[in-house]
Amino acid sequence: MAKLCAAIALLTACAGGSTRRSAHGDLRFVDTETAARLRHAALVAEQGVSSTTASVLVQAAPVILGLMQRDHSADELEERLVECAVEAERQGNAHFFQGRPPTRQECREVVGRDRCGNPITRAMQLGKQKHVLALQCAEEVLKELWAAPYSIEQRYRYYPNARFVEPLSREKETRMLAEGCTDELRGTIKPDLVLHADRSLNKAALILDFKFPCPESNEPQWTVYGEGSPYDGKTQEKVYEEALGGRARLVSPRKGVVGQP
Repeated sequence: MAKLCAAIALLTACAGGSTRRSAHGDLRFVDTETAARLRHAALVAEQGVSSTTASVLVQAAPVILGLMQRDHSADELEERLVECAVEAERQGNAHFFQGRPPTRQECREVVGRDRCGNPITRAMQLGKQKHVLALQCAEEVLKELWAAPYSIEQRYRYYPNARFVEPLSREKETRMLAEGCTDELRGTIKPDLVLHADRSLNKAALILDFKFPCPESNEPQWTVYGEGSPYDGKTQEKVYEEALGGRARLVSPRKGVVGQP
């Protein structure tokens, strides 16, 4: 509970527009054993993955079969990440609503303004706080189960006309955020989790975003970019997949891992 309170206190103090920092998994060379498992996964992909037996993660990216740590499965990875979402939802609601989910009216309440003057709703505030908890949990899961590199909240600048994506350093992101309401952040993307098949941070085997609908009866869905964005009318899912090459999936407490076939 102390860890939860510290995380929530940090976010509450930063409700004016700050963002949790990015973290990365260790970048390791793919060893001989992992390379062999990758070849096996490629074979499985060629033969087709049965939708009745494979996890949603494997259906989205069969290559992950060869990227798991020894004695761990893609099913376990999926289950553990969903558990992270469930526990983050439970802890967030327990702290603010004595264990009950917020009502639709509570979700719509404006609880503050960011540094650009935009309203912050309770749904947005809760979502950020639950994201902190879910991503802390997910990092521990990936350290244990995922044999390849991964990125957590890595910000990218995407050039759609050139089909080029550039990972931004933490230092550069910090400077951009400190400058406040500038155009420098325009057009950047920041997925929650990017699982890589090799050392390149520009390519994804799979992209995962946690979503915490408020109220909980709402369906988890991708954000649609609006006017003023270079991706106007497109969903995060579409832009993430175009930029990073992998399939994108949502992780939510009630629906688990979901995405388009």
